[in-house]
Amino acid sequence: MGRWLEHTVTCEIKAPVDQVWGVWSDLEAMPLWMSWIESVKTIDENAKTLPDLTEWTLAANGFRFKWKAKINERVEKEKLKWESIGGLPTKGSVNFSSENDKQTGVKLSVTYELPRILAPLMEPNILGGMVTNELQENLDRFKALVESGYGEY
Repeated sequence: MGRWLEHTVTCEIKAPVDQVWGVWSDLEAMPLWMSWIESVKTIDENAKTLPDLTEWTLAANGFRFKWKAKINERVEKEKLKWESIGGLPTKGSVNFSSENDKQTGVKLSVTYELPRILAPLMEPNILGGMVTNELQENLDRFKALVESGYGEY
């Protein structure tokens, strides 16, 4: 049994929640803004909205991991929660908050399990800070993508 580690990042996006939700919901486009994600593939081809089951490939620094993820909570334009099924043990959530029709707050939390012996390496002042920084850079790229007009209706 390992130790679960969590990283949380936030941003404010100058776009309505409909647009922000729509861009986030395009899971197969995530490699456009998530640098470590090589691909996201929908497993349920009949899904008309966000698919419940997807296959993810992470590629970074010569490592490649594949896993399946299942969305286990979805509140339209408010939040998503997911967890991995086999493979890399992960879970996470993204929350959307809208103060007005021109700005949306996004809070992303990613949690993963590491063997207890490796967990100390992920302290914030060692490698953990790099993971948090990478997630923030990914979220900032997401913000730039949305603010560029991607996904506008």
